[in-house]
Amino acid sequence: MAVQHGTIPPPALQQRTPSLSKKQWAGLILGAVLFALPFFFNIPGLEAPGQRMLSIFLLAIVFWILEPIPLTATAVLVIFLEVILLSKGAIVDPTGGVEALKETVLPASDYFAALANPVIILFLGGFMIAHGAEKFGLDKNLAAIMLRPFPDKARLTVLGLMLITALLSMFMSNTATTATMFAVVIPILRTLPPGKVRAGVALSIPLAANVGGIGTPVGTPPNAIAIGALAEYGIKVSFVQWMLLAVPFMLVVLVFAWLFLCVAFIPSETRISIAMDASWDTSSNAKLFYAVAGLTIALWMSEPLHGISSNIVGFFPVVALLSLKVMKGKDVQALDWPVLWLVSGGIALGTGVGATGLDDWLVGSVNWKVLGPMMILALLGLIGFAMANVISHSAAANLLVPLAVSLAITLSEPSPMLIAVIVAIACSLGMALPISTPPNAIAYATKEITIPQMAQVGLVVGTVATLLLIFVMPSVWTLLGLL
Repeated sequence: MAVQHGTIPPPALQQRTPSLSKKQWAGLILGAVLFALPFFFNIPGLEAPGQRMLSIFLLAIVFWILEPIPLTATAVLVIFLEVILLSKGAIVDPTGGVEALKETVLPASDYFAALANPVIILFLGGFMIAHGAEKFGLDKNLAAIMLRPFPDKARLTVLGLMLITALLSMFMSNTATTATMFAVVIPILRTLPPGKVRAGVALSIPLAANVGGIGTPVGTPPNAIAIGALAEYGIKVSFVQWMLLAVPFMLVVLVFAWLFLCVAFIPSETRISIAMDASWDTSSNAKLFYAVAGLTIALWMSEPLHGISSNIVGFFPVVALLSLKVMKGKDVQALDWPVLWLVSGGIALGTGVGATGLDDWLVGSVNWKVLGPMMILALLGLIGFAMANVISHSAAANLLVPLAVSLAITLSEPSPMLIAVIVAIACSLGMALPISTPPNAIAYATKEITIPQMAQVGLVVGTVATLLLIFVMPSVWTLLGLL
């Protein structure tokens, strides 16, 4: 029905703007106030470009924590503000007329480049493979095949579910993996008696998805943020190198999580019966996808042999799948672009913090050397874990990783790579609440889990894993010659 000019459309056609909550209004106001402060008050020891970057940094902190606008919107706002306030194309000279500061002013293209950073291309390739796996049913078929060896004893079946979820999450997004596995698990839940057993089985999926994502550079955004932050300082981390650091830790945490679930939720006599049949798509497009995905993963895993960067390999499935018409424009549209832009915002934030000298000022404001290397790791790791329980893992990593790497550059130890890996992984271990991570939200939506149950498991597993990460893994990695 046409709406006449000048008339008010009926309610069904009116588009209402969602109102902000009190928390969001507080975030909007606080963010604006903190953004304005460095423009009105001179900050001792911080030059004009650094003061402008501090404004952007404070705004990002508040907006990523209180979310008055979407996380992705904050990420692109960071890039936009850096371009108009800090770059050579800024609306007002960012140097304040000081000739010596002109070297700190980057061209606008350096900030825009965060949107096409090699790490973003790596993630883009991972997303293409993940979407194709869902499109052609590869994820469910793999789950069906891998579950066959596990008997009907509930504890062993849950172990199988967790191993499969973790494996898929290493190469697919945690959210997509969780959604896929719950398609398998929900019919199983209905056959179980209400209570702790159902909750334990339901909790096993988000736990394994969150932990499994730690294993590869494409598993979860904090990994990409850490690799991107290190690349800003010329420190390259290969696909295999990350896996050698992360996979052993991931497996230990996964086993601990399974044992805890068994003790707390799943009696030893409980049985689960799963009947799953693999139904492979044998179309020509599906076969081409299997070949491209298999070759991409093989190239990622063999990077030390052929020397081709994992970022370059990540672009291969994008080009191949589109050129072979296995995927089309609608498939590209379906990719998780908000996550890519969120990671870009973190990379751009790190670029600005480093270029303007804000990192030196922030690092210099605390006598970190008094704390000692282990205390620094413990402080940053625990802050990352705590923050990631109440805000997005990506947002927590975006805020902490660039600063942590900048700090490590100025110190003899801990090394930049160690501190980046610790903080990034710690940010992936925050999983105590439904708001902590999308897999938790999906699991909570099944109504099989209460918030106290999720908090109990998330805090126990997350805290133990974080302490292991901080106090044990650095020695293990050093002993194995990985750092």
